Amino acid sequence: MRMALSLALWLLAASLLPACGNKPRSPDWEVNAQSALERYVQAYMKGGGARAEAVEFERARRELESTGQPGLVARAELTRCAVRAASLVFEPCQGFERLRADSPAPERAYADYLAGTVAAADVVLLPAQHRPAAVGRGGVAAVKAIEDPVARLVAAGVLFRRNQGSPELLTLATETASQQGWRRPLLAWLGVAAQRAEQAGALAEAQHLRRRMDLVAGER
Repeated sequence: MRMALSLALWLLAASLLPACGNKPRSPDWEVNAQSALERYVQAYMKGGGARAEAVEFERARRELESTGQPGLVARAELTRCAVRAASLVFEPCQGFERLRADSPAPERAYADYLAGTVAAADVVLLPAQHRPAAVGRGGVAAVKAIEDPVARLVAAGVLFRRNQGSPELLTLATETASQQGWRRPLLAWLGVAAQRAEQAGALAEAQHLRRRMDLVAGER
């Protein structure tokens, strides 16, 4: 029996439950790494604190390093960069770049996708749910069609990075983060919406959005 990671990436797709039938039990490193990565993603999205995030990420990375497979460690680094993109934090994916030379083509393509620079020929290497957004087909509709909320926010972040942050995209990303109770991306997307409202002279809307941000941040 297998369970897929509910993350932005295809990642490990490791077994979380005891093996069924004749399938061998997943190795401990695989189970431990997947669990730690999932806890890291939740800690980051909820804004639970830098220490909690760092502990879980380093735990996952250590488990993956034990395999000696650069591609697996690269996926952990891409997970970190993906959740940052979902929260509109656009920084160089330095942890991955140190592993790029030894990483498989799909990992390199995903890193380029997060940076908004994936080549058309490499789109086929991406997870299927990200391909329409990567080639600019469907716009917001393509992002909305992504079922996994983390992946949906990542795709929204990528479109925003490519200067395709329409009001509809901002609304979709805000609603997605709100439904999951993810403070960090919610504050980021609300902040962009508030800034745009202010620039457009829609002061009442901007004030409403700022009040929502205060509520999310726990400022009473």
